[in-house]
Amino acid sequence: MSSTPSPLRSDAQANRQRILDVARRALTANPDASLNSIAKAAQVGAGTLYRHFPTREALVVAVNQAEVNKLIDLAHELSLAHPATEAFRQWCTRLIDYVVGQRGFAETLRAALSLAEQEEAYRPVREAIEHLLDAGARQDAFRRDYDSGDMQLLLSFIWQIRTKEGEARARRLIELIIDGLSRLPDDNAPLGE
Repeated sequence: MSSTPSPLRSDAQANRQRILDVARRALTANPDASLNSIAKAAQVGAGTLYRHFPTREALVVAVNQAEVNKLIDLAHELSLAHPATEAFRQWCTRLIDYVVGQRGFAETLRAALSLAEQEEAYRPVREAIEHLLDAGARQDAFRRDYDSGDMQLLLSFIWQIRTKEGEARARRLIELIIDGLSRLPDDNAPLGE
């Protein structure tokens, strides 16, 4: 017996997507939004919502996963369409927009997941960062004397953005990071030497 779920009918898939879209907006605006209010706003019955998402935590995780998947897909699309520096810049800008857009939702996600589950939920984001950095190294646009853990730490400031001024500062910091990543002609010595 296969453990792979069968594909959803097109109307069921449309309902699921509408629930996710409404839930993202509702939980961002009000972390305490009820599942019944989300079902009503999505124009589905409560039973339909619970059939797709049996618990609040399941809905929160699915909303987050849908947003993370968009970031992952974007990293791959940008790395194919642009030089590495521009791909990294555009992806980081989208990451800033993602974090700013989910301020209220972030609290809901933290409440729904343990720290280990949060780490696992964002593992694909780290992999997307690594993909972009590898593309930069292959194009000889980025230095090679760091790892994705270094970059994750550098980019962690994005999750601290609280204001419009913070958004502008974050965009400037991305440019500083790109400058630090950029390979200079005599950049052969490892960092710290």
